[in-house]
Amino acid sequence: MIAVPLYVYEFIFWACIALGVVALIDAATRRPDAYVAADRRTKQFWLLLLAGGVVAQVLFPAIGFGILSILGLAGIVAAIVYLVDVRKRLIEVTRGPRW
Repeated sequence: MIAVPLYVYEFIFWACIALGVVALIDAATRRPDAYVAADRRTKQFWLLLLAGGVVAQVLFPAIGFGILSILGLAGIVAAIVYLVDVRKRLIEVTRGPRW
């Protein structure tokens, strides 16, 4: 079995935290009416979900071995969904479609 150095786990941990924080900051800077226009819940919903996800990632890392590490994984998934789907739609609504 191959041993993975500790710094690899540390890098993954901090990269996931950074991903959540970037998603949270981006969600906070968008206009509230854009969420409704994009038909993607509300700004408050996404802010609470992403903030809870960042807290869950800090308290229960996804690389951990406990059953609660699934909460950290859920935080990572929420940030990815926001950045890949919701953010893209918000940009389209506020700027218009790109050719």
